[in-house]
Amino acid sequence: MPSAPNPEFLRRAIALATANVLSGAGGPFAALIVRNGKIVGEGVNTVTVDNDPTAHGEVNAIRAAAKALGTFILSGCELYTSCEPCPMCLSSAYWARLDAVYYGASAADAARAGFDDAFLYDEIRKTAAERQLPSTQLLGDEAWASFQAWLDSPDKIEY
Repeated sequence: MPSAPNPEFLRRAIALATANVLSGAGGPFAALIVRNGKIVGEGVNTVTVDNDPTAHGEVNAIRAAAKALGTFILSGCELYTSCEPCPMCLSSAYWARLDAVYYGASAADAARAGFDDAFLYDEIRKTAAERQLPSTQLLGDEAWASFQAWLDSPDKIEY
């Protein structure tokens, strides 16, 4: 169960996002992962400096927290982010099993600044055949072998 939101954590994320822009290191996004009232991971947007389209502030914060805590399951943690998460970052929050997300600026605010994710939300709702990015399944039967190996593995770590 998430704890009551702490505005000071969100202020920290906003300050990191602003500093990231002013330093020239990346976009206006930053995030923190908090567990039991303590920051266990921080991240800023490093898409352009790292040439990595997945290096959003939230993803970087999740990676830092998972490394610091030695686990890929971040239940018991909360995400504080300077802006409402994009579809990728929101999905990452779900995969990490975070307890709550607290954000500052809205998706509409991000769109006003040139970061419009509406297209992505619309695309996700479509079937694979309807999306603008062509997506075609190939070798489905052969690809099943990976899943069968997973199902048969006595050493798998479920997630």
